[in-house]
Amino acid sequence: MNVLPYLSEHYSDPKTYPPGVAFLDGQYLPISEAKISVLDYGLLHSDATYDVVHVWNGAFFRLENHLDRFFAGLEKLHMSIEYNREQVIEILHNCVALSGLKNSYVEFICTRGMSPTFSRDPRDAVNQFIAFAIPFGSVANPEQMKHGLNAAISSLVRISPKSVDPTVKNYHWLDLVKGLYEAYDRGADTAILVDTNGNVSEGPGFNIFAVIDGKVLTPKFGVLLGVTRQTVFDICTNLDIDCSAVDIPQDQLLVADEVFISSTAGGIMPVTKVNGRNIGAGSPGQITSQITMSYWELHKEENKRMFVRYLDDK
Repeated sequence: MNVLPYLSEHYSDPKTYPPGVAFLDGQYLPISEAKISVLDYGLLHSDATYDVVHVWNGAFFRLENHLDRFFAGLEKLHMSIEYNREQVIEILHNCVALSGLKNSYVEFICTRGMSPTFSRDPRDAVNQFIAFAIPFGSVANPEQMKHGLNAAISSLVRISPKSVDPTVKNYHWLDLVKGLYEAYDRGADTAILVDTNGNVSEGPGFNIFAVIDGKVLTPKFGVLLGVTRQTVFDICTNLDIDCSAVDIPQDQLLVADEVFISSTAGGIMPVTKVNGRNIGAGSPGQITSQITMSYWELHKEENKRMFVRYLDDK
């Protein structure tokens, strides 16, 4: 006699989650209660776009720029959500305020969603908007922020911009993840991938900068146009430092005076070793430190921040 297993009426989740609040299907939920369908094409096909903004000392930093990129991505991917810009701002504020987090990593996502009939035609799918706020996290830990990251240039080539538009933030990360494991096998902290021309591209969640002869250089081809990357350009203009987007050959990165990376998740982070070789003196350089200090000073400027309205605010 064939005996089938018991069919549970509800899912019981055994995993542990960080504190936080999510928004899903019009509901604000503890982060542990936010779930998407196993039939969502965001999961099945990585068919999604997203953005990440951070909250620092109770205020969003450059939220408007992140929203610009998110809504541009929706248009390029033929997606739509039922919320306008002001409503998305309110949702993000609410996620942070309900979480009570003063320093937060805030992500907002649109997946292709699912079709009630599991149609393979993406036009039949109902797009899904999701947002969440969890504690602020960084690509580099405190020790790495102080002494610098050890990076390895991967043998892997970043997905060609002819295949996936890198200006649309996406979840096509398998090349980046494979690069990370290659870097770990070589004793490094993180990976730097190359573009289809063999030049330096980007890493898992960050843009790359090299300081050479007093000039700040960053790759121009096939990379995400990061909001923090743009902030570096702005800072360099204010500091009268030459900053430009160019092709950076791998051997040029290895002999740079300084290297650093940029990300919403961590800001400006020094890289002091690449492929086992010290960059400069093997410690965070002067220009990197100058840009880092300026970056956090910008968080105090009124036109760059948007305060969160917390429950205990008078």
